[in-house]
Amino acid sequence: MAHKTADLSQPDDKGDHHPFTGPAIKKGQSMPRAITSLKIDDLSTFTRTLRQSLIREEGTPGHSKMLTLVAKAAGYQNYQHLKAAKPAAKPADSKQLEKALRVFDANGIMIRWPNQTAVQGLCLWVFWTQLPARTDLTEKQINTILTSGNSFGDHALLRRSLIDHRLAERTTDGKTYRRIERAPPPEALQLIAAVQRPS
Repeated sequence: MAHKTADLSQPDDKGDHHPFTGPAIKKGQSMPRAITSLKIDDLSTFTRTLRQSLIREEGTPGHSKMLTLVAKAAGYQNYQHLKAAKPAAKPADSKQLEKALRVFDANGIMIRWPNQTAVQGLCLWVFWTQLPARTDLTEKQINTILTSGNSFGDHALLRRSLIDHRLAERTTDGKTYRRIERAPPPEALQLIAAVQRPS
């Protein structure tokens, strides 16, 4: 698929705004703006991710919020991350991402366990984000987090899989769990942004 490039512009001044083209320029007025380019490798996945984010919004997002949603759909943490980021060394795996998106409902709840190991590992990043960083958890605490994030009723499978995929670790007696701090890959960032549950 050919790359698509969008012009994400953050206005330097206040005024009427359009989510993609920036501020409206009045007659006889020169309005400078900072230009931020965004390369979209897979337009289908990007559009699906953005649509799911918009469904969870109440009303039409403002300019700044729209910039954030677009940046997240492209796999960035937020618009500031997009502006500061260098081009990703490895593009997102769109096929795995599409498969992972299918096992979450519109509320970010995992409805079934995927068959492919690679897709399982990708889906687990969503639960990784829900574990507090650098914090010891009891088995009961981690079970509560995992139970609230799935509807197929197997938090024990999710708990074991987090450990198998090196996203969490536990003590030898099984009493204490802790998230392993790692940088999510590009496809995980896109999945996390797409299925993020409303707070």
